[in-house]
Amino acid sequence: MTEETPGFEEKPDVPADAAPASEDAAQAAASADQAGTAARAGEHENGAGRPDADGAGAVDQSGHVAALTAQLDQVRTALGERTQDLQRVQAEYQNYRRRVDRDRIAVKEIATANLLSELLPVLDDIGRAREHGELVGGFKAVGESLETVASKLGLQQFGKEGEPFDPAVHEALMHSYAPDVTETTCVSILQPGYRVGERTIRPARVAVAEPQPGAQSSQAQGGDQGQEKGDQADEESGGPDEG
Repeated sequence: MTEETPGFEEKPDVPADAAPASEDAAQAAASADQAGTAARAGEHENGAGRPDADGAGAVDQSGHVAALTAQLDQVRTALGERTQDLQRVQAEYQNYRRRVDRDRIAVKEIATANLLSELLPVLDDIGRAREHGELVGGFKAVGESLETVASKLGLQQFGKEGEPFDPAVHEALMHSYAPDVTETTCVSILQPGYRVGERTIRPARVAVAEPQPGAQSSQAQGGDQGQEKGDQADEESGGPDEG
C-alpha cells in the first residue's frame, strides 16, 4: 500500500497537448465575436445607406418621366404640323377640283357656242323659208330636225317686237321716230338673236323707234294747261265743293 502525504491533494495528470487546444478554442471564440460585430456594423451601415439609394432612384425616375414628357410634346407638335399640312393640301385640292370643273364647263359652252354660231345662217334661211311659206315637204322635216337639235344643245332665240331696246342684247340697224312710243322701242326684228345659257352668241338685229323730240314737251305743256284751266274753273265756282 502507498502512503498518502497529509495536506496535499492529488491532481490528475494533464496531457502535454491539452494547453494548446484550449488556446485555439479561445482564439476561435474571439474570431467569432469579431465577425458578429463586423456583421452588425455592416447591417447598420447598409441600413443607414438605403435612404440615399432610394433618393437616387426617385431622382432617376423623375428625370425619365420628364424626358418622356418632352418627347410626347415634340410628337404632339409634329402631329399638329402634319395635320395642318394635310388640311392645307386638302383645301388646295378642293379648289383645284372646283377650278377644273368650272373650266371644263366653260370650255364646253365655248365649243357649243362656236358650233352653233356656224349654224346660225342655216337657221336664218329656215326662218325666212317658213315666213314665205316655202318650208314644206322633206325640207320642212330637215329644218325642224335641225332646230330641235340646236335647241337640245341649249340654243335659245330671243327678240320680239315692242320690247324696250337693250344695247346689251340688241343691235339697231334702223332708226326712226314714232309718236306712240315713250322710250326707245324695237319696232321690227330683222334677225333674231341667239344665246347659249348666259352667253349671247349673236344680238338681235332690230329697227328701233324713239319718241318724237317735241312730243314729250307738248304733252307736258298740255298737261300744265289743263291743270291751269281746272284751277281757274274752281276759283270761278267758289272753290271745290265741300262734301
